[in-house]
Amino acid sequence: MATSVISAGALVTLQELNPSSPNFKQGASLRVTGKLQEYTLETAVAVIVDGGASLKVDTQLLKINLRAGSIYQFIGELHIEPSNEAILKARVGRNVDGLDINLYHQSLLLLRKFQAEQINSRTA
Repeated sequence: MATSVISAGALVTLQELNPSSPNFKQGASLRVTGKLQEYTLETAVAVIVDGGASLKVDTQLLKINLRAGSIYQFIGELHIEPSNEAILKARVGRNVDGLDINLYHQSLLLLRKFQAEQINSRTA
């Protein structure tokens, strides 16, 4: 029996998700957070924004009530269309309205700094 492995979503900010980013690749498993700007019920496509950047999120697999203006976190796989536009096919979604987004960004920076130090200490 074959088993499939689902990767944990790499933590990325919407600002980091651009064509020059190493995370901007077909099928990349990502975790993103942003404020819901709009949602189209017919297509189940949401648009989240953070810091001037936006991302489309396909929510077809989710059973979640989305509310414009609320903050959501999604985990899923990135699909890049021929026009170089990205859409995240979400497999997990949750409302994180209580999250302090600025503190969240600061914690991501500290986490990355710690991880880089750990890698450097192993190679030294």
